[in-house]
Amino acid sequence: SVPRPESLSSGINAEYGQLVRERERVMANLVDDLGQEMLYLPGTAALVQDIDKRVMVVLRDGRTLIGYLRSLDQFANLLLTQTIERIHVRNMYGDIDRGVYLVRGENVLLCGETDFRKSKFKELKQVSQEEILKIQAEELKEKEERQKLLKKAFQDRGMPYYSMDTMADEGF
Repeated sequence: SVPRPESLSSGINAEYGQLVRERERVMANLVDDLGQEMLYLPGTAALVQDIDKRVMVVLRDGRTLIGYLRSLDQFANLLLTQTIERIHVRNMYGDIDRGVYLVRGENVLLCGETDFRKSKFKELKQVSQEEILKIQAEELKEKEERQKLLKKAFQDRGMPYYSMDTMADEGF
């Protein structure tokens, strides 16, 4: 026998009703400890809302990347386009064009959408790429000199000295 149109319609309505009830059941479970609905996705899934938006990514080694988030995966590996590396030294900053940039997820310290209209970068002076790299090298040299003096002072007193850099290298 051929199904009658009204029986098809009632079957579709029943399936739709079942889907709506299932969605309501799932949404009812998305409640935090205080009984408030969770309006966010946990973990890496939260970055899905930032796809095709301009984001700032801070890496474990301290570098700052700014670009358009084009893709990501469950490991927080990020694909950025029109990427710049922004270097900050004292009250200055400089940008280095990096183009398309793939960031391995384990190196991501912080990632979020940026709004440069509200940015505090306006308080900083922008300098050329060559100038910021030169200033950064000078700053790094000064830091290494200070670290050597500290290490010598500790050793003179018979104490071990571990800088944050050596702790990371030695697996602390």
